[in-house]
Amino acid sequence: MKLPRALTAAALALSLTLSLTACGGGENTPPEFKGIQDQTVQAGTEFDALAGVTAEDAQEGDLTGKITVEATPSMDFTGGKAVIEEAGEYELVYTVTDKGGLTAEGYATLTVTRRTGDAVVYKQFDFSAPQAADDHGWTPRVSNGADASGELKQGAYVFDIKTPGSAEGDIQLVKSGLALKAADYRLVVYAKSTAETSAVIQAGGQSAAVTIGTGIAPLELGFTSGGAGSTDAVFDLSRSPAGSTVTIDKIELIEISGKETRSPVYTGGPELSVNAGDGASAEVKGNTVEISSYPTDGGVWSIKTDIALPGVTIEEGQKYYYSFKLSARNAQSGECLVESASQADANRVSFNSFATGAGEEVTVTAAFTAEQAVADPVIRLQIGAPSDGVAANSIQISDLEFGTVSGDLKTVKTIDAFTPFGRNTANGTDPSQPWETFNGTDEGAEGVGTIWTQDGSFFYRIDQGGVTDWHNKLICGYTGNPLTLEGDSYYTVEITARADKDVSCGFFLNTLGGWDPRISESLNITTQEQTFTFTTTDTFITDMDFEMLFQFGSEQTAQLGEVTIELSDVTIYQMPVM
Repeated sequence: MKLPRALTAAALALSLTLSLTACGGGENTPPEFKGIQDQTVQAGTEFDALAGVTAEDAQEGDLTGKITVEATPSMDFTGGKAVIEEAGEYELVYTVTDKGGLTAEGYATLTVTRRTGDAVVYKQFDFSAPQAADDHGWTPRVSNGADASGELKQGAYVFDIKTPGSAEGDIQLVKSGLALKAADYRLVVYAKSTAETSAVIQAGGQSAAVTIGTGIAPLELGFTSGGAGSTDAVFDLSRSPAGSTVTIDKIELIEISGKETRSPVYTGGPELSVNAGDGASAEVKGNTVEISSYPTDGGVWSIKTDIALPGVTIEEGQKYYYSFKLSARNAQSGECLVESASQADANRVSFNSFATGAGEEVTVTAAFTAEQAVADPVIRLQIGAPSDGVAANSIQISDLEFGTVSGDLKTVKTIDAFTPFGRNTANGTDPSQPWETFNGTDEGAEGVGTIWTQDGSFFYRIDQGGVTDWHNKLICGYTGNPLTLEGDSYYTVEITARADKDVSCGFFLNTLGGWDPRISESLNITTQEQTFTFTTTDTFITDMDFEMLFQFGSEQTAQLGEVTIELSDVTIYQMPVM
């Protein structure tokens, strides 16, 4: 007898329910994988695709024995094992099906490198020899009435003041015969003290009373020179309390001469567009970018907001400026770039950053000379890392102005950093020690730090953390003194490190002349010593110049206060291709 249509549907539904509940008394759910991850093996070695991989099902329990794996390009698996002779990348697909017919899939990438010989030490940095610091002409002066000393140590000029003396001038740091021309000057001292105190900066016939706090901060004197001449620059610490220590990381002299005229070529809008990747989600509503979620995987700067510059083209050699206002519901930082809408960093002419507090409005501005032409320029905000506890945000942009700059205005900054490494020291050309630190404050942002060697280790002290990754950089192998690696080889970088506070950074082995990192990893450095090991997965045809970057700047780093990282060993191993 034929069943009525309604009864037939009911019977089918009952049958489906029974099949879904047969294995556990509840609704059937797909199995779940654990242990699937990207891997790297050398050609000619056995690879076990199932090692460490498990599958669990809420209804049936362990389904590990039912896992199958396939590869593209194909490879012959026997019991999950295979020997791959051809180097390259293979996409792995793991599959498991439960009794209810529900299938789960997992994915991973297998990188097969070329056959190599045994690893040999290519470069091991020797941190045992003390490095001679450069005082850049700054000399401590301590009168007989004071019990104090000033010396270069731990990458800074340090004054230990037991008794300050009784008069102005008893304790000073002096640079004599500073050459001047007709210009405006700013003398900026980055200093901190174990106890808050006052000090005096003197130069060019002017003086400024300043307060040295317990955290590193810029202390500034402005003065004007009417023509060619010279002056003594003085940082007077005679008012420091007994038992205090004053540390000076660097001193900057900024010379401003000439005049300029700014001519706007585009104002309005702004017209915004946004592209969110790596699990982030964002949309544009008028002049506001609404971020509903931040990236969950990779992509520190995964939310790209473009501010359009319709009708604007950028000419090589021309100087430009931009300015706009930015506010955010929650604290936010990021990068602000001027680059090609289509070619991105391959056609970039300006690099800047921004940071704003919750509910705060800031003006983001910069001037730059274009080193190349850009036919389709945009101002691009790259946003990724949220502030602690922030899951969404609203960023508003207004009052956009973009234009050309004419005139002979010139700004020259001289940085006297007291680290024994870097471009402005003798070690800047020493191939055995191509190390330096870059501070965001070197380019008007946030971030101060210094480096030195002591007791066989290398130290990087962050005195002020910046909010974006380039604000606190430790660099090995910069443009004038690169880290050269030979072609037709793989390399392993081994780093042994600890810090006096838990701190994280990005680590990159990057080719000079562009952004093409061959290693891109994260380091979570703790108070316990750890050894981190990273290996390149491709070779290069000829010898190439590299830089190793440790990029610490972040919202979290900025909140740590002073933090010191110790590298007790950095070794690079070479595995030549056979």
